[in-house]
Amino acid sequence: MNTHFSLSPEELRTAVQKLDALASAMNQVLFGKEDLIELILTGVLARGHILLEGLPGLGKTELVKGLSKALDITARRVQFTPDLLPGDITGTPVLQETDGRKSFVFQEGPVFANIMLADEINRASPKTQSALLEAMQERKVTVMGQSHSLPEPFFVLATQNPIELEGTYPLPEAQLDRFLFKINVGRNPAEVLTRIVLNREMGVEPAVPRVLDAEELLRLMGLARRIAIPDAVAGYIGRLVNATHPGESEAARGVKYGASPRAALGLAAAAKARALRQGRPFCSFEDVQAVIRPVLEHRILLDHMAKLEGATPGDVVERLLKEIPAQDKPLPHSLAAAKIH
Repeated sequence: MNTHFSLSPEELRTAVQKLDALASAMNQVLFGKEDLIELILTGVLARGHILLEGLPGLGKTELVKGLSKALDITARRVQFTPDLLPGDITGTPVLQETDGRKSFVFQEGPVFANIMLADEINRASPKTQSALLEAMQERKVTVMGQSHSLPEPFFVLATQNPIELEGTYPLPEAQLDRFLFKINVGRNPAEVLTRIVLNREMGVEPAVPRVLDAEELLRLMGLARRIAIPDAVAGYIGRLVNATHPGESEAARGVKYGASPRAALGLAAAAKARALRQGRPFCSFEDVQAVIRPVLEHRILLDHMAKLEGATPGDVVERLLKEIPAQDKPLPHSLAAAKIH
């Protein structure tokens, strides 16, 4: 374990207090979605991009807007449509005349914000979707040979409709792999719908208080990166990701392509972020198991026969958790002899 990265109890306590306040603010936007909010906070702490999938009207867009208010950072919304062009996202050079001389001046697009809300991202063409690839991976965009850095922090929080709906384009695998989480947003239960209706009838709009700013958020991200990861937990992550590939495990039957090395890095970052959220200076096997589904499911591609049989990537992940043991070696007979090197 890397002990020189360990956090002090005071740092952990302060971080948990701030994150509790942020979760409370987000609950003002989405009632009854505590698990979803916790995943969003974990993804943000891990500096990851997040893809929210669900039917229209479930509050995905409102969640992202509420997050930007609570964090007091810039957010820009882009409605993805079939006629949207890559330059509408990244920005374009504009010809301007100054003192009789004409030159091209780069005009920034909506991607130059702390949070870019890509609303219904799978309604745009694959060419437009791919305009985000460089921004999501390298936090910069290149237009006409010139690179432009994006602000810190930078996230893409995207929403998409289920691919069975009309007028949707499946995201390319390379772009899906750049999303740390893919989270399915389900419908609200009856009691939550009742509360929403009553609040609307009384003219009550959710008030989202400012909880953090950009600098405080960056500090929390830095704390998440300092969370220690024991060698045994790192080994567990490596074995899980490796087992997603055909021939590497029984759980991978029906898999055409498994998860990439980026998935292993993302799984480690998410586990460390969850540990910070729980107020612990190191991450555990349970942290990995808690975030493995939103990290891996969208990175596992099934073959044709598995799809015909009704199998899903989620089924593969469930089999992985049962097949791959957390400990690579048998536990010692005496707990006193147990040691993580």
